[in-house]
Amino acid sequence: MKNIYTNISERSIELQDQIADFLMKLVGTPSFSCKEKEVIAVIQNEMQSVGFDEIRIDGLGSVIGRIGSGSRLIAFDAHIDTVYAGDMELWDSDPFKPVLKDGRVWGRGSVDQKGGMAALVYAGKMIKELGLNDQFTILMTGTVMEEDCDGLCWQYLIREENLKPELVVITEPTNLNIHRGQRGRMEMEVAVKGVSSHGSAPERGENAIYKASKVALEIEKLHERLKSDSFLGKGSIAVTEIKSQSPSLCAVPDGASIHLDRRLTLGETRQSAVEEVQDAAAKAGCPEAQVTVPVYTQESYTGITYPADQFFPPWVLDQDSVYLKHAASAYRKTFAKEPVIDKWTFSTNGVAIAGMFGIPCLGMGPGDEILAHAPNESCPVEHLSSAAAFYVALVAEMNSHEE
Repeated sequence: MKNIYTNISERSIELQDQIADFLMKLVGTPSFSCKEKEVIAVIQNEMQSVGFDEIRIDGLGSVIGRIGSGSRLIAFDAHIDTVYAGDMELWDSDPFKPVLKDGRVWGRGSVDQKGGMAALVYAGKMIKELGLNDQFTILMTGTVMEEDCDGLCWQYLIREENLKPELVVITEPTNLNIHRGQRGRMEMEVAVKGVSSHGSAPERGENAIYKASKVALEIEKLHERLKSDSFLGKGSIAVTEIKSQSPSLCAVPDGASIHLDRRLTLGETRQSAVEEVQDAAAKAGCPEAQVTVPVYTQESYTGITYPADQFFPPWVLDQDSVYLKHAASAYRKTFAKEPVIDKWTFSTNGVAIAGMFGIPCLGMGPGDEILAHAPNESCPVEHLSSAAAFYVALVAEMNSHEE
């Protein structure tokens, strides 16, 4: 008699073409941040067709599909917004007209991260078919606005919808490895003031661009001093934009600002990061520089504005976590090999789920993260069925262990 994990693996392969077809639909429906309405409808229809028990849209616009009504709540998350295509000449084909070729689905969002969404929906179908939902209420979330503001969707789900699962599985691309953390990130603006004068007599003024440039050079030095973590790696900081203001292009600028991208490793906080930049500005001779964290205020496609500071803390799931042990066991039983336990280099919704609210998170998703945001993005079809099998196997593993 076959065991449950063999059944899961075989069924996922049977559904592989359907999962790929669904991913093609998703890739063929552009869904930039704050413009996800059409793709949400596509996901909603697919959830209905495969038999989800309940499907709803939250106030911010994320779709939430439910299977089961057990006492234990777990969630699987995929963000369904994408970045833009960039330079179209770098693509071999139209990024929004998906192509199935060489065993891969090609197009924008195939890896980051509509592949995870496609695998999730069909994992839900299998969970229901195999009767694995007795203990659990299982939520499959297709979340919005992640590319613009990591975790904002989950801040809304947790605070406004009171959604607090015991575990969230993030389906961002991991190349089918298991990930248990990531560095955090934050954005900062450093503003300095100068004194305007006519461009023909710059010595009469105080050039704000020169002052900001000195701060930027101190930021470069600060990067080299940032701490490192044995698992997440080193924190980083980079100047990503310089702006100035002036009465005229024939005048010395009286204001300038620099924008900073800061990546945070374990032990680094919002306060410590701001203080480091303030110290760098002081070393540059600008102790009066104003350091602020910008606030995200873009309107969702539903018309809601949900302001959030651009601060996203790092997070790590402890290597001794029972959830990580369940995930590793499910992986072994499904794929007959040891999982690679690793971390993301980029940011995910885990910054809110785990970083802000302390809800355990782990990740496993189809596709290689090096293709995220890249031209000719593509996801192996076999990754889709493998990821779906893992999600079902994890539920089966947790089902066999009463916590």
